[in-house]
Amino acid sequence: MKQICFAAYSEEPSQEVVLRAIRVVDLLKETCSRLAIIIGGYWGLMKHVVDRAIALGLPVVIVSPIAGEDTKFPEEAIVIKPGADYRVRSVFMVRSCDALIALGGEGGTIQEIVTSYTEGKPVYVLKSGLSSDKIELLAPYIDRRALAEIKIFDEPQDLVESVSKEICSEENKKGGLAKHG
Repeated sequence: MKQICFAAYSEEPSQEVVLRAIRVVDLLKETCSRLAIIIGGYWGLMKHVVDRAIALGLPVVIVSPIAGEDTKFPEEAIVIKPGADYRVRSVFMVRSCDALIALGGEGGTIQEIVTSYTEGKPVYVLKSGLSSDKIELLAPYIDRRALAEIKIFDEPQDLVESVSKEICSEENKKGGLAKHG
């Protein structure tokens, strides 16, 4: 099973950002036959991702920061409470995944992108109009070590095609992604 982390805004984003994030989850369900989602909370854009993944029957692991441990989490999710602050929780989360998909956010999302890069995990960034889009200035590699590639996408379908091919390929029995609208 492939474990994919999602970095996502901790506040409520625009409806367009929500719909694009949901589209990513929908398309991943179609193209990655064995997939688990790891995410850092159950609020803001993260809540939309979790709710959609659960509705589609995908396994979801929530790695909660200590400040969010009192949140009412969905019963269908596996919740890990490492007793760590937001930043340290992000390190635990990223080290547990095969790749990171950034759906848009602020400093926490940027930190998770940088952590993923330094851990050698590929990063897929969906442009959102939020501050995390600035990471494009550092792509495809943050520094000369070229530890992991950071790929930037304008469209959910293009991001998922890349993840499916590069991360899910050995487990993907369904082939390519059909063009939608």
